[in-house]
Amino acid sequence: MSAVETLRVLVVEDEPAMRVAVHRAVSRLVLRLPDIEGEFGFAVEEAGSAEEGLERIAAAPPDILLLDHKLPGISGVELLGLLAERQPPVGFLTVMMTAYATLENAVVATKRGAYDFLAKPFTPEELRAVLTKSTRHLLLTRETRRLAEEKRQVRFQLLSVIVHELKAPLAAIEGYLYLLKDRTIGADPAVFEKAVDRSLVRIGGMRKLITDLLDLTRLESGQKRREIVSLELADVARVAIESVLPEATRRGIAVTLEAPAPVPMSADRGELEAIFNNLLTNAVKYNRDGGRVAVRLSGGAVDGGGDGRVRIEVADTGIGMAPAEVARLFGEFVRIKNEKTRHIPGSGLGLSVVRKLAHLNGGEVAVESAPDRGTTFTVEIAATQSAPAPAPGPAARATPSAPEPGAP
Repeated sequence: MSAVETLRVLVVEDEPAMRVAVHRAVSRLVLRLPDIEGEFGFAVEEAGSAEEGLERIAAAPPDILLLDHKLPGISGVELLGLLAERQPPVGFLTVMMTAYATLENAVVATKRGAYDFLAKPFTPEELRAVLTKSTRHLLLTRETRRLAEEKRQVRFQLLSVIVHELKAPLAAIEGYLYLLKDRTIGADPAVFEKAVDRSLVRIGGMRKLITDLLDLTRLESGQKRREIVSLELADVARVAIESVLPEATRRGIAVTLEAPAPVPMSADRGELEAIFNNLLTNAVKYNRDGGRVAVRLSGGAVDGGGDGRVRIEVADTGIGMAPAEVARLFGEFVRIKNEKTRHIPGSGLGLSVVRKLAHLNGGEVAVESAPDRGTTFTVEIAATQSAPAPAPGPAARATPSAPEPGAP
């Protein structure tokens, strides 16, 4: 059983008997709220005046404030006004306890931040009901704020990554263009060609970043349109291999495809291409010159002789990773940074896209790696995907309550 989370309740009330009654009714209360995980109990603190209440709030703000309307000295409503002026604003809920439950008092108290009212005299059941309502509202409000802050941090992190990843290639391309414009690199065509080639490489990296961001955004938002077709997985793999062959050939890296039997599938070709492209790009990028990349395929649809699952392996002989690095690998914007990878460009999004696509296709992705011995990624997914249901048109959505005149 999970531990009970304790919420602090401060009772600001000048009548000692009333403070004791509240303490008795609340101190043993344990709430279990629908749609909110956990159990919640209460620790009750007391203050006999608004001035004492202010001191306690300043020392340690409560979670819920039970505030008497009529107090000696500063009144409850005046205390609310003082609290409303605080910066940063208070983060607790206030319930007014009053024997003067007039509309005018309610309007004034609400304007100054009161969440609810409890009319005196009240029963323990009424007090518990108000506390249950207040606790639910408090917890949901805090969760909303936490999610909003988390969203803000993610957005900031995303923008920081984009700026960082685009700033360096843009600066490099700008530098090459100025060299070409000012003719400071001479008239040798080979030098010009080298500057253009380097600029194209930088542009390719920026295009990859933008593609990864678009893929990730569509997957996260659920707005990616799927086109399920019958295909042969080896055909998709060959196209992806062709896209990395220029860089692999330049570095003497051999890329092989091992598909001893047909691997029939019913899936979205674009999703499979994204899986292969990301895995193969990494396998070449983090490989050693003269190394190897092996793509192995197995499985397939049941009606094509397979077992209903597809297994994709992409193994390389590259720099590999330590176990601690592998554990971080599939996080968004995560790039393994060490002395061997410091000069290798990348957005840290590709493997996150692979994992989300594997989940979308009813599967999972795993990795085995060791430093200086290479890495093997294994993606296992369902061989048959369901075609998305077509969106109903106006005629399909309209269901007449009675047949048209003359209808059979």
